[in-house]
Amino acid sequence: MAKPISPLPPAPTPPVHAAPAGACDTHVHLLAAPEESPLFAGRTEDTATTYVDYIARYRAHLANLGCARGVIVQSIFYGTDNAITARAVADMGAGFKGIGLLADGATEQNFDEFADWNMKGVRLNYVHGGVLTWDGARAMAPALADRNMHIQMLMNADKHMADLAPDIAALPVPVVFDHIGWPDLTRGVNDAGFQALCNALKGGNVYVKLSGLYRLCDAPYAQVDAFVAALVAANPERCLWGSDWPHIMLNGAQMPQASILWDAFHSVVTDTATRTRILVDNPKALYGF
Repeated sequence: MAKPISPLPPAPTPPVHAAPAGACDTHVHLLAAPEESPLFAGRTEDTATTYVDYIARYRAHLANLGCARGVIVQSIFYGTDNAITARAVADMGAGFKGIGLLADGATEQNFDEFADWNMKGVRLNYVHGGVLTWDGARAMAPALADRNMHIQMLMNADKHMADLAPDIAALPVPVVFDHIGWPDLTRGVNDAGFQALCNALKGGNVYVKLSGLYRLCDAPYAQVDAFVAALVAANPERCLWGSDWPHIMLNGAQMPQASILWDAFHSVVTDTATRTRILVDNPKALYGF
């Protein structure tokens, strides 16, 4: 049975706020046509266009925002075949890093390949499922630490953070949480799980991406402002920004315009020094730009 086609992102519109020099979009996915790279059997969608077209659209997206650096995150579309992500990192050149997908029991050779490909971590997905478990990720941590890599994770703060927090504190690598911890907005910022995320940020071994707002509510995303503000207040040195371009696997969410997501961040983080820390300094430190 044919799978739905992931829609292409809209043509970029100019943001209100200019980017500081060296700004980084820390969360995008690069894709290719099915005939260009084998697709993972467990995916929920098919891709919409060719690799060359995605790269061209990605460059236009970055230029529109004014971002000079980027982090390309492996999509579950390809499972543990990281070829498209590795190719995209290489094609984009200096100022670009990757996050890959590995299954439990990955070998030293796998980690060495990741280092050669400018990968800076492995991703674990508690929301949509995937190929890596939390136990598997914990077992990888020493090998990741040896290569200055980290664990990136998509989870629901209200469901998972309380159980994860003790393990995270003991890990030899940072854990980077996507999409502001994907909280349940109806629970508010005082929810125990979301507060556990804020407390973990204060400890210094956790980062959070101020990304994926459109997956939680519709534009202009004011319903998420208090959550973003709470994370920045907890520790601005551990916050990152990402667009989540090209916005795959919408699952009923409204297709966003990246410039509105960008301006939503600026509407919450209003001082220049903190914006620069989140957009430039933090990704430079974590990803080694």
